[in-house]
Amino acid sequence: MSRILTVATDRPGAYPTIGAALLDAPDGAAVMIAAGTYAETLELTGRTVTLRAEPGAEVVIDGSGADWPTIRAVDGSLTLDGVVVRSADNLTVSTERTALRMVQCTITGGSRPAVSVHAGPGVRIDRCTVTGAATGIIVEGAGGEITETSVRNMSGDGMVFALGADPTVSGGDVSGCGGRGLYVYQYSRPSVADVEIGNTGAEGIGVAHGSTPVLRRVTVHDTRGPAVTVGPGCGGTIEGLRASNTAEPAVQVAPGATVEVIEASPLTAASSGPIDELLADLDEMVGLPGVKAEVRALVDEIQVNEWRRTAGLSVGGVSHHLIFAGAPGTGKTTVARLYGKLLKALGVLPDGGFTEVSRRDLVGQYIGHTAEKTTQVFEKSLGGVLFIDEAYTLSRSAGSGGDFGQEAIDALVKLMEDHRDEIAVIVAGYTVEMTDFLAANPGLGSRFSKTIEFENYSAEELLLITDRMVAGGDYLLDPAAGAPLTSYFDRISGGPNFGNAREARRLVEGMRKAQSQRLRLLGRMPTTDELRELLADDVLAAAGAH
Repeated sequence: MSRILTVATDRPGAYPTIGAALLDAPDGAAVMIAAGTYAETLELTGRTVTLRAEPGAEVVIDGSGADWPTIRAVDGSLTLDGVVVRSADNLTVSTERTALRMVQCTITGGSRPAVSVHAGPGVRIDRCTVTGAATGIIVEGAGGEITETSVRNMSGDGMVFALGADPTVSGGDVSGCGGRGLYVYQYSRPSVADVEIGNTGAEGIGVAHGSTPVLRRVTVHDTRGPAVTVGPGCGGTIEGLRASNTAEPAVQVAPGATVEVIEASPLTAASSGPIDELLADLDEMVGLPGVKAEVRALVDEIQVNEWRRTAGLSVGGVSHHLIFAGAPGTGKTTVARLYGKLLKALGVLPDGGFTEVSRRDLVGQYIGHTAEKTTQVFEKSLGGVLFIDEAYTLSRSAGSGGDFGQEAIDALVKLMEDHRDEIAVIVAGYTVEMTDFLAANPGLGSRFSKTIEFENYSAEELLLITDRMVAGGDYLLDPAAGAPLTSYFDRISGGPNFGNAREARRLVEGMRKAQSQRLRLLGRMPTTDELRELLADDVLAAAGAH
């Protein structure tokens, strides 16, 4: 079990600074940080460490007065969870050959880039906000995922991908940039889907220097330049682009470029088109037959009610609030995002936005603070979906700070009644614990129209999920690797801590790490085929490490 070190300036026995804790922290340790502003800069070399804000705590790591990055990591692994990181005249978070993971962080810069990732095994940026820097996020020579992240108010470009970078970017928005929203160059090939880009001083997306991005369902609006420019020698795919109030032509393709532009179909532009497209996305998910049937039934009911209303017939009140019950890693968050988009396409909600929160986003530190925090989160989510993960931790029986959690529940019950037609609230968690959650307030259960059960994936379904993750990362799985993969999932599927699709993601990351170690021992530059191929030995090495 990894060691946990606590940082708090006013707590006896705790470390007074993050730097002091890191001096004692062994590899793999987690540093839990109490609320406060820490005027520090952190230099990490060859370290594997997690910096995490305590539940409900606002933690600021402020390196504004320094002439070097606020956080710099080299040759290691760094996780930032729930923290605010600031700088003024230098990089805010800078990594080289490091696995970087940031979850629900706010990164604020100044005259230099806010987040800079160079080489390394990849980046995971999830539900973060990056603001006020020269450039928001730079990824060079690395892959990974950037999900539901906002990049705003940059003096230059929003996101930059260079040196063959190939991350997947999904959801989120890029706005208020003096330069481009996204700049893809130096043979990079990111996959970008369902991202909104607006209010840029140049083009929304610039593609140059042999790059081949895949852009799907990207919305670009209010740009001084075209929505997308593609330079000579570049390729890739632009599918279902939604462009408005941009320079003409919306897609500017230079001579010598080979990009494939797939226009949105007439159905997609019509009111019913996005519904079929979103249901097709739902069908493409692995497994979950019961969930898919429940969502389709909800869509059918909403659509028929709209037809009845148009025909002048009476329509009963319908609640769009749902309970998602099941273990982590079974697709609840993905389905919740799709549900919000479906409600928008059906005309039920105006924007279909998605806000994911947990206990610490709703619960304050004193009486009255919780209701204020909960109301702010709720009002920010109006017009879309408010997704409360592990909602059962709010109930009194969940333990620490129970009364404040109860205050959040009581506030939610009233807000859901006052705004019943303006939002969809989805609460998620383990089936048994969610029963306790619903008992925390007499009016809570009646606010939700349905409970949808998410079953665990079978070993065969996890194998298919793994295949998709491998292919999505531009890898090829050796056929001989199928047997050890199946054996691994069969072995863990009955375990008490089985993590479903999260296990598949951990295993793929372990396979990539094993491949990297294997290729480094070749004593030469690997071929392209060798760089893509994951062998059975890589699977065995990754499975043995878990």
